[in-house]
Amino acid sequence: MGYGVVGILRKVLISGLFACCGFAATAEPVVIAALGDSLTHGFGLVEQDGFVPQMEEWLIEQGADVRMINAGVSGDTTAGGAARVNWTLTPDVDGMIVALGGNDLLRGIDPAASRANLVKILTEAQQADVDVLLIGMQAPGNYGPEYKQAFDAMYPALAQEFDTLYVESFFVGLQPDGDPNAVRQFMQPDGIHPNARGVARIVEGLGPKVMDLVRQARQD
Repeated sequence: MGYGVVGILRKVLISGLFACCGFAATAEPVVIAALGDSLTHGFGLVEQDGFVPQMEEWLIEQGADVRMINAGVSGDTTAGGAARVNWTLTPDVDGMIVALGGNDLLRGIDPAASRANLVKILTEAQQADVDVLLIGMQAPGNYGPEYKQAFDAMYPALAQEFDTLYVESFFVGLQPDGDPNAVRQFMQPDGIHPNARGVARIVEGLGPKVMDLVRQARQD
């Protein structure tokens, strides 16, 4: 991702601060913020079983020097994410996972509005020189084929437009392998949110892409 003006200034100011104070530059952990909704926040789970703590532990086990920030808010839509992305992108954030859109689907929000909100989020990240992993989502068929096509297509299109890392689904680690009933054991009773075992499977599925994000953020 190319340097935005804000990102350049931020890096220059931080480098200058170390130089003028006479501190030797030392490698700091890569900081990844996970901007999302209840799936990111860890709805229905004790804190350590949530997505962010489990992902951080997985990354560290793979040898990454990383710290993750839980920027998930239960019930949040893409509009909510767009409203708070600016203060999520604090100067110490190097990379960001964007996993939003499920609550837009539940409310039947126009895909054009959801897309505009995602554009704002990705633009803010680009201007802050923060690398992004965009997680896609697929709409159910009950809104009609035009809605589904517009909603499903916006994620890969935006990933290409903003040159972000991309994965097609948050639930990539819970693929049914031909047996949808097999997924139930990894879900909470509501059938929407994963249980602790389900989160572990999700982390294994998404982990390699998040590791790519960590590496990319480290290089920038």
